[in-house]
Amino acid sequence: MSGASPSLDDLDFYRSGSVMADAGKWTSLLSPFPDDVASLARFVQGLMLHEHLAGTYGEVLTPARREESQLRDVARMLETVVAHDTQPLNVARPPQKRLIGVCRHFTLLMVTMLRTKGYAARSRCGFGTYFEAGRFVDHWVAEYWHEKDRRWVMVDAQIDDLLKSKFKTDFDVLDVPRDRFVVAGDAWMMVREGRADAGRFGIMDMWGHWFIAGNVIRDVAALNKVEMLPWDVWGAMPPMREPMPETSFDLFDRLAMATRYPDTPLEQLHALYVEVRVPKDVFNAVTNKLETIHGE
Repeated sequence: MSGASPSLDDLDFYRSGSVMADAGKWTSLLSPFPDDVASLARFVQGLMLHEHLAGTYGEVLTPARREESQLRDVARMLETVVAHDTQPLNVARPPQKRLIGVCRHFTLLMVTMLRTKGYAARSRCGFGTYFEAGRFVDHWVAEYWHEKDRRWVMVDAQIDDLLKSKFKTDFDVLDVPRDRFVVAGDAWMMVREGRADAGRFGIMDMWGHWFIAGNVIRDVAALNKVEMLPWDVWGAMPPMREPMPETSFDLFDRLAMATRYPDTPLEQLHALYVEVRVPKDVFNAVTNKLETIHGE
């Protein structure tokens, strides 16, 4: 990513925890983990199973297990992991004993582990090109500051060896190229500049400008260390499956540009977050109800 390098204060901001990415009383269980990124990603994979990819591992999920994907914070995620299996967290669980989540949960746990080891790390919301040919599919990855290379590196902690084979992954998931995972702001500008069709961005039966715009806001929140569920809806997010009025494009142009270069400067991103701040109550589009967000 081009743009200015982050300041020391900015890196300190991303080294500290957040409401969602905080292991709480379970932090001590992360201490025995090694410091290298590859090992941390492998441990995340050994604790979790993607809700919509469980069949790849031979698992059929009960409704109760699927509800685990509604967990918002890492402390409750780890509490559930330990409830399933009391072995140390660096022991990979069999699929039937793993926590159920989605890409956001893999990312949030990876970011938490990275921060525990002293890395500056953050969650990114956007679109992966490596799931469906010709489409940009809703996805989250972790991003950490590589001190030696002086750059942010994206890590897809969800893609283990089995999924590499399934999706025929042809790149290093510990250093995801930025044309394979497209941050939401880049996706928005690709469409605005006529370089891509908005109908190619989304997931399942949900595609288009409105979906990209929602992810731009989610990425703004994540860059401000408020990592929401992928189906949380609030504030300026456009209505689902409805055309967006062009009068709203200016806001998303400004948000997109800020998230494309979030270190130029970070204060700008903090200021823009005020316009799209997560409120006390958000609409959960999966449970179809308003839910109160504590501690934002």
